[in-house]
Amino acid sequence: MTPDDSAGPPPPFDPELTEALGPLSAIMPPTVLPGMIPAVRRSLRATRPSDEDLRRGGAIEFEERTVPGPAGAPGVPLLICRPARATAPLPAVYFTHGGGMVLGDNRTLLAEMLDWVEDLRLVLVSVEYRLAPEHRYPAALEDVHAGLLWTTRHGRALGIDPGRLVVAGASAGGGLTAALSLLLRDRGGPQPAGQLLVCPMLDDRDDTPSGRQMAGKGVWDRTSNNTGWSALLGDLHGGPDVPPYAAPARAADLSGLPPAFIDVGSAETFRDEAVTYATRIWQVGGQAELHVWPGAFHGFDALAPHATLSGEARAARVRWLHRTLPL
Repeated sequence: MTPDDSAGPPPPFDPELTEALGPLSAIMPPTVLPGMIPAVRRSLRATRPSDEDLRRGGAIEFEERTVPGPAGAPGVPLLICRPARATAPLPAVYFTHGGGMVLGDNRTLLAEMLDWVEDLRLVLVSVEYRLAPEHRYPAALEDVHAGLLWTTRHGRALGIDPGRLVVAGASAGGGLTAALSLLLRDRGGPQPAGQLLVCPMLDDRDDTPSGRQMAGKGVWDRTSNNTGWSALLGDLHGGPDVPPYAAPARAADLSGLPPAFIDVGSAETFRDEAVTYATRIWQVGGQAELHVWPGAFHGFDALAPHATLSGEARAARVRWLHRTLPL
């Protein structure tokens, strides 16, 4: 798919990030079609951190648990990382990985979160959920919800201060985190201190100027997005009956949600839906901090962590965590 001229020319990529795009295409091509999912899964799995990577030379202790899943469903795998020799209850981040609803696991692109464990001295709980198309909505969200409920119920045993827990996610995980926040509000569940949505996947309708501008460019273009949403929703995709817990942009009411941090690149498919989501939170009196990183492609800071813009984005999230938890 080529960029749609009716949407205007695409924003230019940041020069430093442009250099990273070529090598990245071997792992994550701009356009992912349904038949490519198994190969991309294998490529991503090859980049997973090892046990030694997780330990960070002894700075981090970790454990893997499978906790009860939704009724009638398999258990939910959690990866729990703590600073070594931690004693007092610590703040926590409950993290949901990205991957367009079709890729990844609870070790996917964890480097930034491991930095938080080591440097900010918090507990990371990374959840693994059932992927589409093998498991359609609401499987992933119900898994994420079940894992969060277990984490909050067992927080003290995990060394977590339950009053200082934020939910966080990137890409599809950002969309699932937004949906989780809606679900917790509506079901009366535990209320997180905040929701951190990194380049979130929010709107199955896939019809924004940024989506049209970035067709065939960068990482996770409009066709890839169609692949992910179709895998998750099947025949519901794009129609009138998609529930807000599947695509949070569909929610009629964004009031009463935890304070949000939302960031996105200016040169990516999700730019406009992320900006609109933040705007709608403000319009009902909610709190949201929005960053649009100039010239950044989707997932830029995780895929090109040494770029200057990536460092700025990560620093902004750390500042928000300090204010929100506080640390």
